[in-house]
Amino acid sequence: MFLMIFVNDLWTLFEVPEWLEHASADADRLGFSDVVFPVFLFIVGLSIPFAINNRKSKGDSNARILYHIIVRTIALLVMGVYMVNLENINAELMPISKNIWQLLMALAIFLVWNKYQQKEGKVTKKEKSLRIVGVLVFIFLAVVFKGGSVENPTLMKTYWWGILGLIGWAYLVGALIYLFLGKRPWVIVGIWVLFILLNIQEFVSIPGISGIRLVVSASVYASTLGGMVASLLYLHFQDKKNTTSFLYGLGLLALIMILLGFALRPEWGISKIRATPSWTTICLGISFGLFGLLYYLSDIRKWIGWAKLIGPAGTSTLTCYLIPYFHYALLSMSAIYLPVALRTGGVGIIKSLLYAFLVIQLTGLLGKMNIRLKI
Repeated sequence: MFLMIFVNDLWTLFEVPEWLEHASADADRLGFSDVVFPVFLFIVGLSIPFAINNRKSKGDSNARILYHIIVRTIALLVMGVYMVNLENINAELMPISKNIWQLLMALAIFLVWNKYQQKEGKVTKKEKSLRIVGVLVFIFLAVVFKGGSVENPTLMKTYWWGILGLIGWAYLVGALIYLFLGKRPWVIVGIWVLFILLNIQEFVSIPGISGIRLVVSASVYASTLGGMVASLLYLHFQDKKNTTSFLYGLGLLALIMILLGFALRPEWGISKIRATPSWTTICLGISFGLFGLLYYLSDIRKWIGWAKLIGPAGTSTLTCYLIPYFHYALLSMSAIYLPVALRTGGVGIIKSLLYAFLVIQLTGLLGKMNIRLKI
């Protein structure tokens, strides 16, 4: 999340090194920014087994967990669709500005999904009222929205699902697979491999078959299931208390994925925008490797002090992601920017790193004030 906020702030800078930015759709290249999202999907997959196992340990039935999965997915899809439509606004056709629309959207998300303090576990009238206000704001935004051109205006629609929407679909498929197949790890591994193959077939011309897709690219599911496989590997070797084999397993998976990625590269290139198989597998390799490194540093060497500095990004991830939506809208409305010298080259990069750190600290402060998104 720290890196996601950082790369999302690069648009405010000048003379950013090419290797830091997203590669264009027609480029055969992997920019630093292109790695952040698939690693985040990998983390989603990592968390699913632990989250579902935790709910089951508390006595939740499969039906109760399924309900939670569906509600969370719907929340992510709604947020994702609104954020995508924000990118496609035609401000000339609307009664409010794009910045106001953005502020109201972010506010509505907090009103509906904030984790309010409940008395004795019951929903208070105040909480109900605030959630209703949030829903009404969503409806208002949908009513006033206009996209397209003056000659051909459009209403809200799914241009694509947005980052949160893609996470929603990945979470839904990954959580359902683990909920019903969690006790059959080899089946899950097989499904993971199947998604990698489905990502490849999206780029292969097969007579009578036109790119099978489960709503979105199989790349999204492959990245998420890869994280789940890493968790299953951890749980397996944890029972045997065999840390060395676990790390070797992660290293082997990292090597296989990276080699596969470069083997596939000559066919379709490395491209995040097109979700090519080489991009998917190389990023999976990086994810396995990073997970192994972080496990070694935190669980074996016990170097965990550094993580406390950015802890709120892990405990209030969605809140952290939403804060810049308020800031960027207010920044555009005020037209008050830092001097160009502070937004150029290396100095600008330091500025964006500090910005990401400050957003996380603000997230922690808001959490202490009971302002924290929970879906």
